[in-house]
Amino acid sequence: MLKTRIILIVVCAVLITVIFMLPKSVVENDSPLATTTPADSVSKHMDVHASAPKEVVASITHLRVLIKTGSDKEKNAIFADSLANLYLIAGKFDSAAWFAEEASKFFNTKEKWIKAADNYYQAFTFATDQGKQEKLAGKAQEIYKKVLDENPKDLNVKTKLAMTYISSPNPMQGIMLLREVLSDDPKNELALFNMGMLSIQSGQYDKAVERLEELVKVNPNHTQGQLLLGIALMNTGEKKRAKEQFEKVKQLDKDPSVQATVDSYLKDLK
Repeated sequence: MLKTRIILIVVCAVLITVIFMLPKSVVENDSPLATTTPADSVSKHMDVHASAPKEVVASITHLRVLIKTGSDKEKNAIFADSLANLYLIAGKFDSAAWFAEEASKFFNTKEKWIKAADNYYQAFTFATDQGKQEKLAGKAQEIYKKVLDENPKDLNVKTKLAMTYISSPNPMQGIMLLREVLSDDPKNELALFNMGMLSIQSGQYDKAVERLEELVKVNPNHTQGQLLLGIALMNTGEKKRAKEQFEKVKQLDKDPSVQATVDSYLKDLK
């Protein structure tokens, strides 16, 4: 049970504020290159998105038709960017990533490239097939590196790049990148959070407490950090402090999903 909940917290690290509003599962895509598929694929496409809100399905279908039939590159890039947002709502992160990348190729801005890479990383996080995980992580790495080539001092992008290596054959490459980030900026919230999370995953709870205590000093309102600190403290045997942490999280975030997660930990402490 504990391991399962920690995995859920890992997902929170990726989606941060939107995770509790998105579906918790991923429906496998038809090919992201759907702009070149026959017109009769629309009905099949609708079935795939049966679990998404009807208005989202309708918007996706409409925009895909516009992209397929349109020739104006700027308009198609705008449509692709909108599709990326809609696919996120539908919980189809690999499609969101593909369309975000298509938009970024036209707009060619740092923000658009980061959006594409972030979406590929989200898709990687939710993928269940190992081959697909590796492919999606590779795409995220490719784009993050592109951004870093132009902006080598962007430590948040460097941190995200590091996390794509954690589940790869060379996870230490990711750890080394995180250490480089914290060497440059000891108060980097994203790096501290991820180092704390990874310490919990590896059973190094004392190290996790150290990283996460620093994080909540930097940002006392970091809900996920406060929650992970409670988990780390619970596993070091500091039940009183852990309970205080979990109660603090309940005060910070009233979202029902967060409340239920915290209550389950508090129950374990009784």
